Amino acid sequence: MEWTESDVTLVPLTWLKAHEEIKEKNRDKLLEMTKRWDGYTKPLIVDRATGAILDGHHRHSVGLLLGLKRVPAICLDYLTDDRIEVDVWPGCGRESITKTDVIEMSLSPEVFPPKTSRHRIADETPPIFFPLETLREYPPFTGPDGS
Repeated sequence: MEWTESDVTLVPLTWLKAHEEIKEKNRDKLLEMTKRWDGYTKPLIVDRATGAILDGHHRHSVGLLLGLKRVPAICLDYLTDDRIEVDVWPGCGRESITKTDVIEMSLSPEVFPPKTSRHRIADETPPIFFPLETLREYPPFTGPDGS
């Protein structure tokens, strides 16, 4: 199954929870590109139940700096979805990591160092474009599953 643009929903930035730090230099480059494009061209990947960010920590940080209310995301059931696997990056200081470790860290006040978790996603994210103006608005949130 491939994700399509219809799988992307706009979620409140305040609902999202990071589980690892970002690299500010990478974030700053992405910030400049996002300003140049005046929008987001790639969705975040997020756990539907908790708001844990699985892929897109730098895009989340850019959204915070730009004062956005929402960002585009694909929300999935992380713990049971076989399309997404997690491992550690070489040299991160950990031998292994589990999906439960990622969720628990995202729900805690702490975060892993940058490049700790390495998510492999079977499906490619669809090409998207959401203008920054749209992402600054804040209509009522119905949840990633429409409820």
